[in-house]
Amino acid sequence: MSDYHDDLRLAHVLADAADAATMDRFKALDLKVETKPDMTPVSEADRTAEELIRGSLQRARPRDAVLGEEFGVAGTGPRRWVVDPIDGTKNYVRGVPVWATLIALTVAGEGGYEPVVGVVSAPALGRRWWAELGGGAFTGRSLSAATPLRVSRVSALGDASFAHSSLSGWEARGRLDGFLDLTRACWRTRGYGDFWQYMMVAEGSVDMCAEPELSLWDMAAPSIVVQEAGGRFTGLNGTDGPYGGDAAASNGILHDTLLGYLGER
Repeated sequence: MSDYHDDLRLAHVLADAADAATMDRFKALDLKVETKPDMTPVSEADRTAEELIRGSLQRARPRDAVLGEEFGVAGTGPRRWVVDPIDGTKNYVRGVPVWATLIALTVAGEGGYEPVVGVVSAPALGRRWWAELGGGAFTGRSLSAATPLRVSRVSALGDASFAHSSLSGWEARGRLDGFLDLTRACWRTRGYGDFWQYMMVAEGSVDMCAEPELSLWDMAAPSIVVQEAGGRFTGLNGTDGPYGGDAAASNGILHDTLLGYLGER
């Protein structure tokens, strides 16, 4: 058992509470939605789910810090939980079932904070994925009913499936040409977007994916799931981990090829 198994069990409890709250308001006709200063939507369910998670952490781990999308940072110290209450809010408010609560525990080390636990829970899809450092990655309904995750072994770009989000971000970053070249070279491309594409990489059903602009709460939980499934998760500059402001994830075999198309040119 790893040093973080109790934290993983807690993360599942937090995800259970968030799932109940978000599903209760999913497709509600009176759901309240606002626009944040960055022009992205936020619903009452986002805030409710994050408040539930923060309240539970305050009781169960009062010494730990928390960073969340909706309410910022609270606390200091070597352990910090990173929370996205609803990753895929635009889907959520339109009734599309592809959204998830992302919960990660990061621990300070020599190279900065490192994700050691990650849970990705998508209740409208009936799916959950999780990982702990050194303990592998899994999917299933619960810790006791789990299937191990493993990335694919696809090694040729012409045989690879590539997932992405929108095109506009690539154009804004000046990397649209590389992105389009990559899509032409792959066997298959699909715009799954958000958390789901990273979980598909971890499952081996997609071989690589990338996004040009992200926040830490978008990446902390998915990054450890991909890594513990045997894959690689970096920024577009090739730096390992979820701190680059953008992301590239793959089965590892194709990672350098992926970065060759989408990294600095």
